Amino acid sequence: MDLIEKIRTIPAQPGVYLYKNAEGQVIYVGKAKSLRARVRSYFQEGVGEANAKTGSLLREAVDVEYIVVDNEMEALALENNLIKQKKPRFNILLRDDKTYPYIKLTLGERFPRVYVTRRLRKDGSVYYGPYFPGNLAYRIVDLIHRHFLVPSCKVDLTRYHPRPCLQFYIKRCLGPCVEDLTTPEIYQEAVRDVQFLLEGRQTDLAKSLRARMEQAAEQEHYERAAKLRDLISTVDQIQEKQRMAAAEGDDMDVFGYHFENQMLAVNVFHLRGGKILDRREFFWEELPAQQPGESFNPGEFFSALVKQIYIDQQYVPRDIIVPVDFEDRTTLEVFLTEKRQSKVEILVPQRGEKRSLIDLAAQNAKQSFDQRFRVMKPAAKAVQEGLQDALGLPEIPKRIECFDISHIQGAETVASMVVWESGQMNKSEYRKFIVKTVEGVDDFASMREVVTRRYKRLRDEKKPFPSLILVDGGLGQLHAAAEALEALEITNQPLAAIAKKEEIIYVYGQENEPIVLDRHSPVLHLVQMVRDESHRFAVTFHRKRRQMRDRKSELLEIPGVGERTRQRLLQHFGSVRAVQTADAAALSSILTKSQTEAVLRHFERDKVG
Repeated sequence: MDLIEKIRTIPAQPGVYLYKNAEGQVIYVGKAKSLRARVRSYFQEGVGEANAKTGSLLREAVDVEYIVVDNEMEALALENNLIKQKKPRFNILLRDDKTYPYIKLTLGERFPRVYVTRRLRKDGSVYYGPYFPGNLAYRIVDLIHRHFLVPSCKVDLTRYHPRPCLQFYIKRCLGPCVEDLTTPEIYQEAVRDVQFLLEGRQTDLAKSLRARMEQAAEQEHYERAAKLRDLISTVDQIQEKQRMAAAEGDDMDVFGYHFENQMLAVNVFHLRGGKILDRREFFWEELPAQQPGESFNPGEFFSALVKQIYIDQQYVPRDIIVPVDFEDRTTLEVFLTEKRQSKVEILVPQRGEKRSLIDLAAQNAKQSFDQRFRVMKPAAKAVQEGLQDALGLPEIPKRIECFDISHIQGAETVASMVVWESGQMNKSEYRKFIVKTVEGVDDFASMREVVTRRYKRLRDEKKPFPSLILVDGGLGQLHAAAEALEALEITNQPLAAIAKKEEIIYVYGQENEPIVLDRHSPVLHLVQMVRDESHRFAVTFHRKRRQMRDRKSELLEIPGVGERTRQRLLQHFGSVRAVQTADAAALSSILTKSQTEAVLRHFERDKVG
């Protein structure tokens, strides 16, 4: 059955259709109220000539499949899932330079913990968010550590351990890893408090805390009562901030765009409580099947973009402000309203304050476009803030120390440490290491030794630690460095690795969520520059060591010159090169006549006259 005949058999029901090419690959996914009418419309006379994208699609498509659903909203959700799963090249695909973090509470564990994550999984955990700006999630988790003592550690809590880690001693964890430091009941009570906090149920949390404070006071446990009193004060402050934000305005997302030369930049402003909290950027270097001179269709584009952003997102704002109208805007409003369980509006304002916000977002999109596609150098602070956000660092990075391991023909291992500080490489802080305790080639053991030596010294000398430790390598190198820090009981030290070939960044504690930055990203360029400098410094050190080793061993090849004579020559002349250029008189001052002649012969010099 050819394609035209197959189209005649398609039912007139809601659903999703998938065009395939000769290799069986899905090249386009669409949805429709009536599958038959929608698919037939592609083959009406003149459609392919009027729209270059449609013409290209029809020339490549050899088959069409369809999935029937009950209504248009189900088709909307299915279309979104299939686009993300199949990534068809004729669809507009979401390319995001920033994913916002969530807070993960691992309720499936015996002793639940909290983590910051950028990936949602069906693993029995509960996820809260997304949070923006990105460091807000880290600030909340830090508050949970300090006040509720629920940790983010990687310790195996399915069994007890001989002693707790540093987090227990600095009062940031209840210590469930050691028997009798806490009880399951006390720990679950703390977890329930964390749930109240993350769910925004501060009233319930404050009520529970007051009841426990009064009970502790009655039982004359005054220290515990005082801690609960301080916690109630913290919760009250959080409540007051939320009340102020709610009174100042609604939540909304505002879109603006700039299109030029078949390239597109989109900015989204996130307003919460009437205040702009963060800005999100999207870029497309080439839209699907764009032909030179083909006009950009903003309505089609924003229909695809808004669906891909919000259908799978846990939180949907009350208002979504877009610059242009699109075909299925009303259907999407109904879908998102059901998802949010309260009214959601997708607005296209033509004037007034909301239109001014669209214009502001468009101006920022133009700046993003220029910075991205006109190769403008971003400000150093902007790159630092981008690195903080991308890696989830607790503060703007001011100092990065990066390590690389290098071998001398597999027989000797050296390492380098380079330092990036306040926007530039600080060569006076570079360090070289000769690996002493590792036999043979073992990069992981070498990394453990070098990291241990470096940070044991910093710890003992009470010097500040860097904002980020970066290692050149993959997960093995990352974990080797982490083991060294853990053995020194150094906790909460930001640590990451960048793999050479894939240019993937692994952040310790989030290894299952590797960070893949856009190849144009100035943040990636910074990390690559620091990594490349550490590699260059290690290789340079490696070569010098090899040259020294080879040249020093060269003297032992001279007949009559043993180890003691070699040492005497190097001590007197300073280098093999100086020995090579020395004349007979200089050599004979420390060597016998036969040794002098042997040295001169070896270096092809004239014999003693």
